[in-house]
Amino acid sequence: MAEPLKTFVGGAEVEVPNSIPEIRAALPEERREEFDRAINAAGVHDIHAVMRHWMMEAVPDPEAEALLERLAADEAERRGVA
Repeated sequence: MAEPLKTFVGGAEVEVPNSIPEIRAALPEERREEFDRAINAAGVHDIHAVMRHWMMEAVPDPEAEALLERLAADEAERRGVA
């Protein structure tokens, strides 16, 4: 069995789900249907990218989400001013 994948969230080390069943179980219920569709639509050349995307989505990171929201708001403001 492979060693668990880990990342840091808010300075704490956390395990990242790294199989289809683990990722699905870690997602909020309302995201699982979209995950199923993405996995089922993935071909051999893109399954790794699809899994990486959902692996990270399954590990919430409030600091990163706040940063992305702030960047999106800044971009929206910039476009509104231009």
